[in-house]
Amino acid sequence: MPPILQVALDTPLHRLFDYRLPDGLGAVQPGSLIEVPFGRTLQVGVALGQPTESSVQTDKLRDVIRVLDDRPALSPDILRLARFCADYYHYPLGAILLASLPPRLKNASPFVTDRPWLAVTEAGRMAAPPARARALRALLDALRTTPHSRENLRARKQSRHAAALVAAGWAAWSSVPPPAADAPRTAESPPATAEQQAALDALLPALGQFGVHLIHGVTGSGKTELYLRLIDAVLARGLQALVLIPEIALTPQLEQHFRRRFPGRRFTTLHSGLGEKERAENWLAAPDCDVLLGTRLSVFAPLPRLGLIVVDEEHDASFKQQDSLRYSARDVAIARGQQRGVPVVLGSATPSLESYAQALNGRYRLIELKQRAISQAQLPAIELVDLKHIPLDNGLTRPAVQALTETLARGEQSLVFLNRRGYAPALYCPSCAWVSPCPRCSARLVLHRAKAHSNQPHRLKCHHCGFETRIPPECPSCGNPDLKALGQGTQRLEETLAALLPAARIRRIDRDTMRPRAWAELGEAVHGGEIDILVGTQMLAKGHDFPNMTLALILDTDGALYSPDFRATERLFAQLMQVAGRAGRAGKPGRVLIQTAFPDHPLFRYLQRHDYSGYARALLAERRQLDLPPYTRQVLLRAEAPTMDAALAFLQHAGELAPETAGVSVFATTPAPMARVANLERAQLLVQSASRQALQAFVRDWRPQLDSIRPRVARWSLDVDPLVF
Repeated sequence: MPPILQVALDTPLHRLFDYRLPDGLGAVQPGSLIEVPFGRTLQVGVALGQPTESSVQTDKLRDVIRVLDDRPALSPDILRLARFCADYYHYPLGAILLASLPPRLKNASPFVTDRPWLAVTEAGRMAAPPARARALRALLDALRTTPHSRENLRARKQSRHAAALVAAGWAAWSSVPPPAADAPRTAESPPATAEQQAALDALLPALGQFGVHLIHGVTGSGKTELYLRLIDAVLARGLQALVLIPEIALTPQLEQHFRRRFPGRRFTTLHSGLGEKERAENWLAAPDCDVLLGTRLSVFAPLPRLGLIVVDEEHDASFKQQDSLRYSARDVAIARGQQRGVPVVLGSATPSLESYAQALNGRYRLIELKQRAISQAQLPAIELVDLKHIPLDNGLTRPAVQALTETLARGEQSLVFLNRRGYAPALYCPSCAWVSPCPRCSARLVLHRAKAHSNQPHRLKCHHCGFETRIPPECPSCGNPDLKALGQGTQRLEETLAALLPAARIRRIDRDTMRPRAWAELGEAVHGGEIDILVGTQMLAKGHDFPNMTLALILDTDGALYSPDFRATERLFAQLMQVAGRAGRAGKPGRVLIQTAFPDHPLFRYLQRHDYSGYARALLAERRQLDLPPYTRQVLLRAEAPTMDAALAFLQHAGELAPETAGVSVFATTPAPMARVANLERAQLLVQSASRQALQAFVRDWRPQLDSIRPRVARWSLDVDPLVF
């Protein structure tokens, strides 16, 4: 009987597939990527083993076409981590394994790696470029310390100088940067504060064993410095560090910081902003790197010498995938740390309530940094501007404009935060109250104005489904031609500030203006004093360190105070504290102004005292009383269909099939808060239990019943530990 190979494929089916191994292929290592026929197509799958027999008759099995030996097999620890995710998130194993790979490696066509690293040659070490070629000399000096990635060179607009060095024979491209661990440091460690030293005294002995350590440090307290010292200790042992960050925007700043601190070490970045080929090359380089810096999918990267996992800004919702495999990268990182026996460090100025509760009950070690690392840098003063008594003019109050004017006059920088991109949230007809609806979603179309002096028309866009259209010449409901922009977005705010402060150099930062490679340029512009006012969304709220920024102005945050989402105030508090933390991080005092119509809300009292712990404990007491997470566990069954009746009918049937399990509550079906997206009606059914084990057992029994529902009138998915309802 020919040998059989068990294969995981990227399908929605919770099963593996058996194939025959033709003569000549021999034994196939588990984790190998292979090409197999599936239906009428060819697919790339992952080999998982060679069983002695199959449930399908051997003569009905199809043959493996070939092993893709131009790319490495997935390691046993990645296979083990994927099996954990399949079990916990109730998602097909094959879909998880293939999703963990860069798209280019899921293509069966041969993959030829580029040479993405520029390193100095022996001739380059002795070379002396002309004194007038200052940029060339600077790049060559930098390469003598550490190789540079092609991505880094493009971001810094140094590709032309790199080509000149290669042409002169002073530098060469290589597939992996050569190690130079004995190279001199270009940035010395600042002396540790007393709090930092106490934290290191607790953390350094914990290296080499699993444990979860939550660093709760105020903004500017030096959490990154702790990460660097821990990474230094790990690298000294010949091990690797994985650093997870929530936003692509944080990559250039952190990578630059790490490279200065660890010259000659091998760094790799992984995030969706990379091109397909570059992302595949970085994934292939990961096993040989020293530090991998990336967003959530990097938690599945191949790191055979893993010694430390850091999750920065661990509270951030960006760590939770909201479609397909709805996993939490933070939780998967903890599972990986436990499987590998390595410590996991979570860091945040505003930890998630789930993590903070685990720290309070002793399951995580809590380490607190209550002071800013720079002794003369104090936490900013937070002032509330009461909108009930001070009128708005184009979204700004007089105290806000005055504060911006004074900051500009002192030669200091300001941040104006408005978490709404576009020109205005909607287009409005004052005659009949028509408000621009999206024809495909339960949402309004956002007004985006074209750039000045461009030939492009203004547009209405949906931020949920991507639909866009031109602005109608008149109201579609009553024919009134005098349509108004309703509300304010970052685009309109930028226009308003430019009119009020014509001397100010203003830069808008949101998804419409920024691309991944632009972040390095932005950081240099801010640090170089080329920008006076940054206007932006939540992209600016996390992790950025701008020493000359002394004012943070926060606009239009009140909606979260009366949101039906029980996590809304937790998210708002974290967001406000993170934005406030951008001000006054060096020696100059910081000031924060928040415009609100609810200055007496308890959230603002805790915020003005910078008292995260007090507010977190108050919220936890409220959650315990209401049986809400983290004191209960939840699974959300989502359904979408062409009609709401079909979606609700599917969920009703699903509820009837739910097994009776002690301690597990199945709630009534309801339309989703955003009931229609992209012409599909959406509904949901919540399942909840105080016991994770009971809830997991319930879903394990329930999911096969969901697969059996016929006819399939709705598309459905399970969301374990949902963050968004």
